[in-house]
Amino acid sequence: MRIGIDLGGTKIEGIALDGSREVARLRVETPRDDYPRTVDAIVRVVRELEQRAGARATVGVGIPGTLSPATGLVKNANSVWLIGRPLLADLEGHLQRDVRIANDANCFAVSEAADGAGAGAEVVLAVILGTGTGAGIVIRGQLLAGANAIAGEFGHNPLPWMTAEEHPGPQCYCGRRGCIETFVSGPAMQADHASRTGHQVVPRQIVAAATSGDAASEDTLCRHESRVARALAAVVNLLDPDVIVLGGGLSNIGRLYESVPRLWTPYVFACGGPQRDVVRTRLLPARHGDSSGVRGAAWLWPD
Repeated sequence: MRIGIDLGGTKIEGIALDGSREVARLRVETPRDDYPRTVDAIVRVVRELEQRAGARATVGVGIPGTLSPATGLVKNANSVWLIGRPLLADLEGHLQRDVRIANDANCFAVSEAADGAGAGAEVVLAVILGTGTGAGIVIRGQLLAGANAIAGEFGHNPLPWMTAEEHPGPQCYCGRRGCIETFVSGPAMQADHASRTGHQVVPRQIVAAATSGDAASEDTLCRHESRVARALAAVVNLLDPDVIVLGGGLSNIGRLYESVPRLWTPYVFACGGPQRDVVRTRLLPARHGDSSGVRGAAWLWPD
């Protein structure tokens, strides 16, 4: 029996798997800005899943950050109350077993490359557009972690080809300005719309209003699409993946899958300008939707 935990900025989701069969699932609210309560919530989810499944399980956890190879402490987490904390040691102490922790985008990538939208592709980039922005990379079926455990963290590069209006970009929690995450995450879309309209509405309301013909909401979506396209074009130029799989709340915006590939073409090397080659990289929604991250976390423990 394997348990996967997806520790998000707003919710903690857990799943118990017997092989590939789902036995139990549980979702609770994340105790934001409270590290001890976050640890307790994860432990409670694990214990409840084991009670429902009737068996002790291995535990894998996907987090919105990563563990430092040097210190074992959490780093690079947009859930900033986790930064510098010994999450692995604390969970192992509470649960009295070994626990495996990986970046949530890496868990998402493992799931989608194995039997999801990226199945069979040689190079898969799995991108999360949600509370934060990150990605995982799977090459020939193997997760690329990197020497610093930051492979795929394109969200903390600057937005490419910024317009004068976008420069220098919003302040990011990482200490820099203009990070891709501050332009294309869910909170970034909401903040962008509020700065133009004065209305604080969540992305799904922006999408609904744009669909109903609201011009300001349509403008917000167009800016978002352009920024996602430029961000992904820079990654295509570096990695040249076969497939880019989108996950996270904003991946549910259906028009992205037509508009972004159209908009990224001028920025992909040898495809813009007079050369006009074809971009063969495919942009696809996650096959397993919101479940991909938690499934990948469970699979941190192989059979």
